[in-house]
Amino acid sequence: MKRTPLYQAHVDAQGKMVDFGGWEMPLNYGSQIEEHHQVRNDVGMFDVSHMTTVDFKGAEAKKFLQVLIANDVDKLKTEGKALYSCMLNETGGVVDDLIVYYLNDENYRMVINAGTTEKDIAWINTQAQNFDVVVEPKLDLAMIAVQGPNAREKVFAAMPGVEEVAGDLKPFNAANLGGLFIARTGYTGEDGFEIMLPEKSAEFTWKMLLEVGVKPCGLGARDTLRLEAGMSLYGSEMNDEISPLEAALTWTVDLNDEDRQFVGRKALEKLRDDGVKKTIVGLVLDSKGVIRDHQKVVTILGDGEVTSGTFSPTMGKAIALARVPMGTTGSCEIEMRNKLVSAKIVKPPFVRNGKVLV
Repeated sequence: MKRTPLYQAHVDAQGKMVDFGGWEMPLNYGSQIEEHHQVRNDVGMFDVSHMTTVDFKGAEAKKFLQVLIANDVDKLKTEGKALYSCMLNETGGVVDDLIVYYLNDENYRMVINAGTTEKDIAWINTQAQNFDVVVEPKLDLAMIAVQGPNAREKVFAAMPGVEEVAGDLKPFNAANLGGLFIARTGYTGEDGFEIMLPEKSAEFTWKMLLEVGVKPCGLGARDTLRLEAGMSLYGSEMNDEISPLEAALTWTVDLNDEDRQFVGRKALEKLRDDGVKKTIVGLVLDSKGVIRDHQKVVTILGDGEVTSGTFSPTMGKAIALARVPMGTTGSCEIEMRNKLVSAKIVKPPFVRNGKVLV
């Protein structure tokens, strides 16, 4: 299995190491629930160095990205501005979801998922063949996500000089400090930063954050936090066969410029014109029990399936995202242990910035 530059730091902190898409990563450091509350109420940090940073440079970098992804990078006008989108295949399925950062018209940075890195790079290189663009995976970078209501204060305390350049950074913007790239983004529904830095600096930075009271958190808390925040997970809410229109990600698709023929556009337009049959909704269980992935969902409009289910530590209830027939509202039933259990259909997110929203 592959290891990040922070592997030894996880072992030293008694992290419970598990196989995560071929990477040896910490599931938790003792209590997943405590780590979840730590991020919601104070601040925690995650090693996300298994994710891959890719730089796009060249005269046609912008033109290429306008074809590669479904959202339009022409929206990005100021240095460091970020955009969430999906790369699609010809049938409109999602190759991967990603964030792209604008540095200038000939220089962009993208962060893609760990489990899809090899597939993504191969796909990107194939699409890039007829463009004047250099695709550069930055495999020598580590990434640390510091998240929670006190994240910014702690990062500024731990990393002298960062406040001068990132103190006024708005959400979904980044500052590029040469070797250090700091973005006000995250995957928890809380404020914070995702910090990309050279591998050799990762352990020192991790220790500096520990010293100011930032507690390490594992993949378990990361998943419950993202699910409470209503954030999609590649391979669960979307995949190569499911389009953004069926994954409640229509907002990540830009069809305004009719001349911009991005990969998968024709398939999406056909799906839109024919009528999208399914979408993603939130579910809340008012009775006891935990909703699990792939459980059957029964609605008056037809059957669906749980895509991501868990127990919400913030709400004290089971919650889920589920793929159901378009137009489903009100309530439904979930098949749990051969019984049908009633659940409420809600619009995600469930929790953002520490507040319960459903």
